[in-house]
Amino acid sequence: MIYKGYEAIIGLEIHVQLKTYSKAFSSDPISFGAKPNTQVNPISLGHPGTLPVLNRSAVEYAIRLGLACNAEITRFNKFARKNYFYADLPKGYQISQYDTPICTGGYVMIKDADGNDKKIGLIRIHMEEDSGKSIHDIDPFYTLIDLNRAGTPLLEIVSKPDFRNGQEAYNYLAEMRKLVRYLDISDGNMEEGSLRCDVNISVRKIGDTTFGTKVEIKNMNSFRNVQKAIDYEIMRQVECLESGETLTQETRTYDPIKNTTSVMRTKEDAHDYRYFTEPDLAPLVITEEFIQSVRNAMPALPWEVKEILTTQHGLSDYDAAQICELKEEAQYYLECTKHSSSYKNIANYILGPVRSYLNDKALSITSFPLSPKKLTELIQLVDAELVSHSVAQGKLFLLLIENPNANPEQLAREHNLLQERNEDLLAQTAKEVLEAMPEKVAQYKAGKTGLLGLFMGEVMKRTQGKADPKLASAILQKLLNNQ
Repeated sequence: MIYKGYEAIIGLEIHVQLKTYSKAFSSDPISFGAKPNTQVNPISLGHPGTLPVLNRSAVEYAIRLGLACNAEITRFNKFARKNYFYADLPKGYQISQYDTPICTGGYVMIKDADGNDKKIGLIRIHMEEDSGKSIHDIDPFYTLIDLNRAGTPLLEIVSKPDFRNGQEAYNYLAEMRKLVRYLDISDGNMEEGSLRCDVNISVRKIGDTTFGTKVEIKNMNSFRNVQKAIDYEIMRQVECLESGETLTQETRTYDPIKNTTSVMRTKEDAHDYRYFTEPDLAPLVITEEFIQSVRNAMPALPWEVKEILTTQHGLSDYDAAQICELKEEAQYYLECTKHSSSYKNIANYILGPVRSYLNDKALSITSFPLSPKKLTELIQLVDAELVSHSVAQGKLFLLLIENPNANPEQLAREHNLLQERNEDLLAQTAKEVLEAMPEKVAQYKAGKTGLLGLFMGEVMKRTQGKADPKLASAILQKLLNNQ
């Protein structure tokens, strides 16, 4: 394939909407889904004579992200006006940062397409305000403007061109979303516009040291679409070069139905925006004391939680990574460990029946009916061999969800679910199972010892899953060896 002679050079620009209570430079509330044009005031509407006031929380959140990414925090910050005329910003310019981004450098660790660790460098993280939203699909003749989002604080995260394929970009986005959620600075919901991504991509022949012509791709509404758009654009650019065409620096949009990109406009350069220092905002000077106060208040980061789960709790890398994928699930797990040291069993329940229930009900773990203490009480019944794993994860688990304040052991007694440990009863059941399967018994005695699982399954079925597995297995083996 001709693609093997080329490599892609890919950089991502992520816009993260911060979940502050008010906007970046005004007191407007922020509320997703509110009635259009109700979360506005004279500042966000660009009325003459209004003056912006910087949101302190937005600065703190920016520093949190910078520290988590090992970036350098800029002490002397200026804001700039990024000028362009469009209806989604009534004042005709966006307040942003240009030559003094609040964070510079740093990196994020991801997995590459082969599952190996890869460091993605960052160029900058800067603060700015969001624009309003243009709505094109309600009225057939007019574009409608909702200014509720205008002025919402954003962080723009600009990576180095360290990506080589769509899978790496996907993994990076997932890692960034997880990070901002752990830092509690954004909900990271791409479908609500809280996290948006633009891709800069070029291709060059392997061995070349100069970059090819850069193309930007916008308007992607999912991580998977980012991946697919990148993979398509790599092929398109290589085919253009192989056919002798000249690539143009431009902005393209991605159509997920056709899986193609198409031209939106020629690419703007920095001078097109006529940046100049924002005259209505004084320079922002960040002290070492303020940075240290933010550092001291930082929540645990995902890799720090994973380290606890693997080194202190003995979980596998896979189980720990699965639990740490969602901050709320990691917090739930850690709360469970305050009531029980059965770390592996707690992980198994969260990754097994708990996740299955949540997926079936389309719920998050924050809406799970059982408290961490109550779930560990259920697990302790299994540890004490009072109920079997199958009963605990099946009937008793569902009964407890219906009665989340009930005592699990009492519930098991009321529904006759306690583990059967009566040796005489289990021996009689085992005899009945073996007598009903003489051919299988003969095969077992001939060396097909794997049939023990079949016999155990029948014993469990006849006891409705209540038989003590260890005791039942020992009784079966004794009967089989004595026959």
